[in-house]
Amino acid sequence: MLLGGLRYLLPVIEAAHRQGYYVITADYLPDNIAHKYSDEYCNVSIIDKEAVLAKAKELRIDGIMSFACDPGVIAASYVQEQMGLPSFGPYESVVILQNKDRFRTFLKENGFNVPWALSFSSKEEAWQARSQFEYPLIIKPTDSAGSKGCTRVDNEDELMAAIEYAFKYSISGHIIIEEFLEKKGCSSDTDSYSYNGKLKFVSFCAQRFDINAANPYTPAAYSWPSTFTKEEELYLTNEIQRLITLLGMKTCVFNIETRVGINNKPYIMELTPRGGGNRLCEMLRYATGVDMITAITRAMVGDEPEPIEQKPYNGHWAEIILHADKEGEFAGLQIAPSLPAEVVEKDLWVKLGDHVQGFKAANDAIGTLVLKFKDEEGLEKAISAQKELLTIITK
Repeated sequence: MLLGGLRYLLPVIEAAHRQGYYVITADYLPDNIAHKYSDEYCNVSIIDKEAVLAKAKELRIDGIMSFACDPGVIAASYVQEQMGLPSFGPYESVVILQNKDRFRTFLKENGFNVPWALSFSSKEEAWQARSQFEYPLIIKPTDSAGSKGCTRVDNEDELMAAIEYAFKYSISGHIIIEEFLEKKGCSSDTDSYSYNGKLKFVSFCAQRFDINAANPYTPAAYSWPSTFTKEEELYLTNEIQRLITLLGMKTCVFNIETRVGINNKPYIMELTPRGGGNRLCEMLRYATGVDMITAITRAMVGDEPEPIEQKPYNGHWAEIILHADKEGEFAGLQIAPSLPAEVVEKDLWVKLGDHVQGFKAANDAIGTLVLKFKDEEGLEKAISAQKELLTIITK
């Protein structure tokens, strides 16, 4: 059973079918694209763990996973535990990882580098605590994904609007206000893999943003390798291993966000037991040949996966998250002939005349481009001149 129904599940369904598995997709939106490719659709709210458990028992599933779908991770872990299915780790550990407040507390208690953070269950409580804040800060729901509800705040005049925006997207009615860590170079948001609690493949990328987007904190591109030093990557790798060991995590694809602050300290910002959105596992398969999707699909039904091992990047790679600058009617994508890259794949999710939104969150993306560059210079040139080289036309 796969929780969710967005297009990021399609490579998982494909991998499962190659293994001969029967695939059930589940969420409360029957028109989601993944349901057209699964063998069966189950209408259930994936944030209702008891309802998901009841359906899983009724359907006598052999495994369950929420891949690239943050809201279903807790329900998937709960079903794994209750039914004795292959799991990516203890349920209580998954709950910690999925709650930004509890995760920050766990990091602090165990000696990890961590920004200061405070959590709140009401707008009034958050506002009354404003004298404790130091700007800039970031405000976000404790349990959302895809940058929904996230805002940087630079002064008190911006505070209440950001608090209200964060509560709008919180499932549980809790938000977190934390130190905004000014970063050195680019932050990283990419996927890694552990087998029986041991990291087998670790990746770091350069996460890029569109400062002119409706939400400038929604990732707009990713590139590999990262901008971290080898020493910073080694430190973070050791800290990631320490974290998953402390939590008793098992075989899992993790989506991991990290950054190095201008204070030169590396930080684990988020670590969630699921594949990331934005096709990150697919990009890593292009860049290294490592197939984490097939491995985790096999593991989650109890079949032994093919061994995964660390491999280098075969060149410089970038994924561009195609998005419109403003709401309107999609009128085309222009790729300049001077783009210094091989277009390995163009995946456009809209057609001419479709209505598109401004880029406020990950679900406003309209497609992806997979690009391979000869060198770092060409990659950086393309990223810095992206608006001139890649144009989304709306009218």
